[in-house]
Amino acid sequence: MKYRNVGKWGLKVSEVALGSWVTDLSGSDAEEVARKTVNAAFDNGVNFFDCADAYSGGGAERFFGKVLNEHARHEFVVSSKVFFPMGPGANDWGLSRKHIIEQLDTTLKNLKMDYIDMYFCHRFDPTTPIEETMQVLSDMVQAGKILYYGVSEWSPVQITEACAVIRENHLRPMAVLQPQYNMMDRYIEDEIIGIAEKNGLGITPFSPLAQGLLTGKYRKGQPLPAGSRATWQADRQINNLLTESNLDKVEKLIPIASDLGVSLSVLALAWILRKKQISSVITGASRPEQLYMNIRACDVVLTDEVIAEIDRILDYHPFCRRIG
Repeated sequence: MKYRNVGKWGLKVSEVALGSWVTDLSGSDAEEVARKTVNAAFDNGVNFFDCADAYSGGGAERFFGKVLNEHARHEFVVSSKVFFPMGPGANDWGLSRKHIIEQLDTTLKNLKMDYIDMYFCHRFDPTTPIEETMQVLSDMVQAGKILYYGVSEWSPVQITEACAVIRENHLRPMAVLQPQYNMMDRYIEDEIIGIAEKNGLGITPFSPLAQGLLTGKYRKGQPLPAGSRATWQADRQINNLLTESNLDKVEKLIPIASDLGVSLSVLALAWILRKKQISSVITGASRPEQLYMNIRACDVVLTDEVIAEIDRILDYHPFCRRIG
């Protein structure tokens, strides 16, 4: 395993992290497989584990609390997130001082830990001033409940405004971003990577395999694999990605991966790690075998020729509005 700093900061995380967004915790057998996957991650040098208060209604945090605490606290980095509703009340969601403090306390109880390493604002809250949110996050760093903080799916303007508020009010600095980034969704290359570099922010992207599209199991002209995410995902995110254009790209990417002796998923992860601004890529793994596959990406070096060929296939055009 290789490790990278989180932006300009001293915290070091494994290039491949293990997330818990779609971890199956339904029943003792599923939880035991998840436990084996986490321990396999430890055994292979993964030190970064990501969850959120909303994952499985707090179940992901409680699961990590049980498994991670079997290891010494200094051996791992754990993150969680706050924003989505955790109850029916008017203050049970968002990024207000009240909700963040109360939910952070719940997160720490779930994890059975005194602090968490990284804490993310899961989404932007238009009903709360940025000043309020940044101040309470800074206060929680001061209190020792979190070590580093950041945001997930915020726009470039929102991130820039947050950094300005931090500087103007002499708050504890933001350290990390967690946007979506994969071969099919490259929006962060247009502006967010530049903002991260300017402000010394690390980037730990989620959904690196585009909801499973980049695993290669969804093929053009073939039925959906039984039990795959496309057959049960409630919000149908993967189904919306199964366009003819995207499936054509998958068919062209698979031979590149094959020539390198790796799977399409490993190629997709290595392609993300080609960017020095990426601190760690958050992957999912429902069993140890998937984890072993994912961490192979750390050893894959993509030549300029391979990257150019991938760019040709992806045919990405950054957004640009001409003025004047």
